[in-house]
Amino acid sequence: MVHASTRKARWHVVPALGLASLLISLPAQAEETLSESEFAQCKQRLEERAINAGVSAPVARDVMARAEYLDRVIELDRRQPEFTTTFAEYLNRRVNADRIARGRELLREHRGLLNEVTEKTGVPAPYLVAFWGLETNYGSYFGKMQVPSSLATLACDPRRSEFFSQQLIAALRIIDEGAISADQMEGSWAGAMGHVQFMPTVFLRHAVDADGDGRRDLWNSLPDAMLSAGRFLESMGWDGEYRWGREVLLPNDFDYSLADGRRLPLDDWREMGVTDVWGHPVPDEPIDAAMVVPSGHEGPAFLVYNNFRVTMGWNRSEFYAIAVGHLADRVAGAGGLHTPPPEDQPALSRDQILQLQEALNQKGFSSGEPDGILGSNTRNAIRRYQSAQDMIADGFPSREVLESLAVKGISETDDESG
Repeated sequence: MVHASTRKARWHVVPALGLASLLISLPAQAEETLSESEFAQCKQRLEERAINAGVSAPVARDVMARAEYLDRVIELDRRQPEFTTTFAEYLNRRVNADRIARGRELLREHRGLLNEVTEKTGVPAPYLVAFWGLETNYGSYFGKMQVPSSLATLACDPRRSEFFSQQLIAALRIIDEGAISADQMEGSWAGAMGHVQFMPTVFLRHAVDADGDGRRDLWNSLPDAMLSAGRFLESMGWDGEYRWGREVLLPNDFDYSLADGRRLPLDDWREMGVTDVWGHPVPDEPIDAAMVVPSGHEGPAFLVYNNFRVTMGWNRSEFYAIAVGHLADRVAGAGGLHTPPPEDQPALSRDQILQLQEALNQKGFSSGEPDGILGSNTRNAIRRYQSAQDMIADGFPSREVLESLAVKGISETDDESG
């Protein structure tokens, strides 16, 4: 379970640049393809390790004999997007009219099942639907990669060999227990599987047989998938008494340095003049909340509670956690955001972030060693620079900041990124 921390603790989370920022953080490496003999030797070692870990020898030998090296998986693992994703682009692609309408339809269709999961785990039905929608568009796309081959390829690659070796052994255990055959085990290039895209180790710990057929089947059994998702969220500390968070309005004199992940009691936010989108004071509840401004002071602001942090245990992206919460609200019948995110903000390339970091460092606002990743050190440096320039110190790389620091190619970036 996730326990409450001290009242002024900070959440150590991935900065709000969405999933693209996670990919950018990968080290640049040349793509090296293993020879046939090297892959065969690696598979042999993995097979022996799996057997020693308790996988039956016939299953380990059969699956590993048929596992293939997939160049495409290495390409996807190495691929770094040239441009980051803006919050507007991320949210609008994932919480759109079609997904909201389909989510409401499925909420009605599966209300009985979802209510049962809520009773057992405390996770409300709209959230279960939202995770389902974000992960596989309600089961319409699980991924087309053969999971044993994908994981064997990644396990034999040096970049994250140990992590994917563990995932491969877990996948073999899933096949060994009869949950699914090796031929039917399809998923993402990284091995995420089923309606809710569990990695194999998560499957082993949290997947359940909800329909009583003797198998934990996250591909073909919606009851298994939904209860498994609920159990996973419950294990991370989901609090059924509260929502994920809410959009709020900030006073004109709001100190944006407070939007750095720190958690404060709701009473403190009320005293600062933070209101809901209708201008009413935020609720008088004995809980802590953090402020998130994913597109700076020009965009929406969110007070987020413990369940936001739990959602980030599923996917460590603020963009993802906001999208799940907002989609759940929309599926439950709520309207759109009061303050939509600006759609004209620049999507930065890795090179432009490097330029930004170097410029900040040169002016005495240390962002650490330039790495092309817009992390907390860079945001703090931006905030200090903004304060010195009498700008609103929200730590966001706005066009004003970028142009004042002479970061090149901003207009070109906008044109290329659409």
